[in-house]
Amino acid sequence: MIYVFLAVDLICGAGLLVLIFLHSGKGGGLSSSFGGAGGGAFGGSGAVEKNLDRLTVAFAVLFFVVTIVLGFLV
Repeated sequence: MIYVFLAVDLICGAGLLVLIFLHSGKGGGLSSSFGGAGGGAFGGSGAVEKNLDRLTVAFAVLFFVVTIVLGFLV
């Protein structure tokens, strides 16, 4: 049981790291590649940023919950 939570925690941590790196910072970030600065075929950079924010929050909450559960199991 602990190994399942540990695997989920590692996957969430790696996914969260990737999603944070995709966010745009001062220099535009990698998310502009997927949404385009001039409005792409995927609904523009606003929709991409909004979905990226939602996915990042979901991964962060899942990572937090799984880490707390692991703390109680160990």
